[in-house]
Amino acid sequence: MAPANVLITGGSGYIGGTLLWHLTQHKEPSIPTSSTLYSLVRSEDQANQTKTVYGIEPLALDLSSEEDISLALEKHSIHIVVFLIDSRSSNVALRFIKALEKLQRRTGVQTHFVYASGAKGFSSHVDFPLEPPVSDEDERMYAIQKGQESCTKKGRVIPTANNAIIEAAEAHGVRAYVVVPCIVYGEGEGFGKKVSIQTVAVVKAARAKRKMYSVTPGRAIWPVCHIRDQASMLACLLKNILTGAKVGHNRNGYFLASPGSVAWDDIYAAMGAALLRHGIVDDDKVIEADQEALQLMAKALECTPDTVSLEMGGTCTWIPKHAKSIGWVPTYKPKHILEAANAEVDLILQ
Repeated sequence: MAPANVLITGGSGYIGGTLLWHLTQHKEPSIPTSSTLYSLVRSEDQANQTKTVYGIEPLALDLSSEEDISLALEKHSIHIVVFLIDSRSSNVALRFIKALEKLQRRTGVQTHFVYASGAKGFSSHVDFPLEPPVSDEDERMYAIQKGQESCTKKGRVIPTANNAIIEAAEAHGVRAYVVVPCIVYGEGEGFGKKVSIQTVAVVKAARAKRKMYSVTPGRAIWPVCHIRDQASMLACLLKNILTGAKVGHNRNGYFLASPGSVAWDDIYAAMGAALLRHGIVDDDKVIEADQEALQLMAKALECTPDTVSLEMGGTCTWIPKHAKSIGWVPTYKPKHILEAANAEVDLILQ
C-alpha cells in the first residue's frame, strides 16, 4: 500500500503509552520510515512529554467535532487510527471512521481503524457462549455479538459498541479491527498510567474488608496478558496493515490478545499472599463473598453489589487464535501473572 501515517489515541494511558514506547524504542520497529507516527494529546504537558519521551509528533484534536478530526487526518495524511480511549461508547470512534472515509475518497488509499474493546463483552457477563469455547476467528462472531445487544446486563454496552464500529466501517469502506484486551498486568512503560484497571480493582476490593474474596462460583477462568505482550500484539497488527498483508477485518476482524487463561481464584490467592506481606489483609485465604462483603467491595469499587463481579470476576472461555495467525508471539506464559503477583501488588500500592 502507499505510505500512510498513524495516529495513536490514549498515549497517556496504560496500553497506549506502552504501545508508543514499544513502537519508538523497539529494535525492530513496526512503523516504517515512510510513515509518521502521531499521538493524540489533551494538554501542553502531554505534548511536551510526547516529544521528549517518544520523539514523535503530538496532535491535539476537538474530539466532539467530526470536521476538526477530518481536517487533521487530511492535513497529516493519517490513514490508520488506533483508538484506545473508550470501549463503552462508539460516538467518538464513529467520527473518526467517517473522517477516514472522506480521506480515503480523496486519496484512494485504504484507511484502517483499530479499536480497543474489552473481554467483558465476550464473557458470562453478556451471555457469550462458554461451552464449547468459541475462538476469535470463528465466522459466527459478529452474529453472536448482535445477539448480545438484547442482554439486560451492563456489559452489553461493549458488544453494542463493537457492532456499531463494524457496521459503520462496512458502510464507509473503512477496515476495522476489534482488538480485545483481557486481564492485562505488569508495569506500563509510557509516561502516563503504570497499572492495570483489573488488578487495581482486586486490591481495592480486598482492602475494603482486609480479606480476599471470590466473586464468581466455581473455577471461573479469564484470559490474561502481560502489558508488553499486549503492546507487541498491537504493533504486530500495525506492521501487517502497513505492509499490506492480508488481515481479517470488520466481521472477521476480532483479535483477543492473550497467551491463554488463568482461574480467578488463583489470581486472588496469589495477590492475597502479596497483600498479606504488606499487612493489607489479615490472611491469604480466599473465601466466597457474602452479601456483607459485596456491599463493602462495591463501595470500594464505586459500583453496586450486583456488579462487583463485572469489575473483577466472571467467566471468559474465548480462545485467542487470530493474533497468532498474523505472526504475534507472546513472551509471557499465562501463569506468569501468578509469579508476578508480588511485583504487581507492589506497583499498585506505590
